Amino acid sequence: MLFSIRRRVDQYRLRDPAFRFLFDKPLQHEVVAIDCETTGLDPRRDDIVTVAAVPIHGRRILASRRFEATVRPSARMKTEAIKTHRLREGDVAAGRSVEDVLPGLLRFIGSRPLVGYYLEFDIAMINKTVRRLLGIELPNARIEVSALYHERKYGDAPPGAEVDLRFTAILADLGLPALDQHDALSDALMTAMMYVGLIDLKQRGVRIARPRSSPVAQFGGA
Repeated sequence: MLFSIRRRVDQYRLRDPAFRFLFDKPLQHEVVAIDCETTGLDPRRDDIVTVAAVPIHGRRILASRRFEATVRPSARMKTEAIKTHRLREGDVAAGRSVEDVLPGLLRFIGSRPLVGYYLEFDIAMINKTVRRLLGIELPNARIEVSALYHERKYGDAPPGAEVDLRFTAILADLGLPALDQHDALSDALMTAMMYVGLIDLKQRGVRIARPRSSPVAQFGGA
């Protein structure tokens, strides 16, 4: 209900009517997997350096229709970020400004739901510019693959069960190949594969097996 009300309010707040398509009814069975690499982990101070999006129709990943862009950041690249995605400031210096990249990204994703891993962070990074240019935040529905995974593997787990939601753990449980992680396009593709695999399991009513818990000792030792 709150999401629906906010969408209606944002339609009136939208500064540029050319982007009214963001509020269109999305095509059925279509979503977009998205990923960003950034200068750091603070949405308020850091910037996007690469962004990629991959459309999914039903159970088909349309990798050939992907969106991919390198962004020239205003913020300085953090050392930990360089260690993670291996992009230095010189590697992205020739990229376009985020103001130049954003309109194409928005036209690409349209009104379709967005799929991601730790999606809240990627959306926060994109919304920095969306708010500045359009006066609103992305109205798209969001699908977090770690939540889908949690439901399939831990939804019926007893209280206190150990939970592992790491990206690599999800790949392993679904039998998916590990591409070059922390590359925006590779991460978007792997996220798309996770989504398709998890939706398939849910539609077939199949859960992901959990290791048996170690038996609790019944008696004290000497």
